[in-house]
Amino acid sequence: MARTIQSLERAAAVLRLLAGGERRLGLSDISSALDLAKGTAHGLLRTLQQEGFVEQDPASGKYQLGAELLRLGNSYLDVHELRARALVWTDDLARSSGESVYLGVLHQQGVLIVHHVFRPDDSRQVLEVGAMQPLHSTALGKVLAAYDPVARSEAADAEREALTARTITEPEAFEEVLELTRARGWAADVEETWEGVASIAAPIHDRRRMPVGAVAVTGAVERVCADGSIQPRLVAAVRDCARAVSRDLGAGRF
Repeated sequence: MARTIQSLERAAAVLRLLAGGERRLGLSDISSALDLAKGTAHGLLRTLQQEGFVEQDPASGKYQLGAELLRLGNSYLDVHELRARALVWTDDLARSSGESVYLGVLHQQGVLIVHHVFRPDDSRQVLEVGAMQPLHSTALGKVLAAYDPVARSEAADAEREALTARTITEPEAFEEVLELTRARGWAADVEETWEGVASIAAPIHDRRRMPVGAVAVTGAVERVCADGSIQPRLVAAVRDCARAVSRDLGAGRF
């Protein structure tokens, strides 16, 4: 029987531990749980971090899984239930809206894009699956922070950087945005993250009625907005898409 490579076994054990336990674990927690010397555990974590498979929170020093695990390929994403359930509906949303569609989930202190449907025209576009977006300024992030207590905590703890002149950074103002999002069931980002870009997002719930992600339409301000306001038809289309995916996940009627 061929011998296994011990370092790879240990690295795999680290990843399984981070995937199955608390959201973040410290070096001592990891070395103790895996019965490894701290030096050995630190070396494994440092290597995994360099490769993007593990991320370290700068404030607490604790470790968690990295976004590179999703970037490895679409083979994983194809079996991801949320993405699989959303494929048809997001394609329909892109066709009906004429804009790009994004599916995002909470990851660390941001939004991880797990599915991206191109705008249905002939323009050159870049696939953004695996990209990270801010929680505090994007429509996807606001929706997640409004409906997911963990995301709300992450957004509160994170530094809300002023990405444009329109970015909301004050705690009280941000809380008001979250209250408005919950009241109307959707969030908007009009040049708060990128100049000239607007977005609309709505939450996706699972069979337990828990928020598991969000879907958004994103495009140029002049197309997403009309007379200075978000177009109601796009709001309705995004919300219909979110409801459809939620129903497919077992959430039932809203």
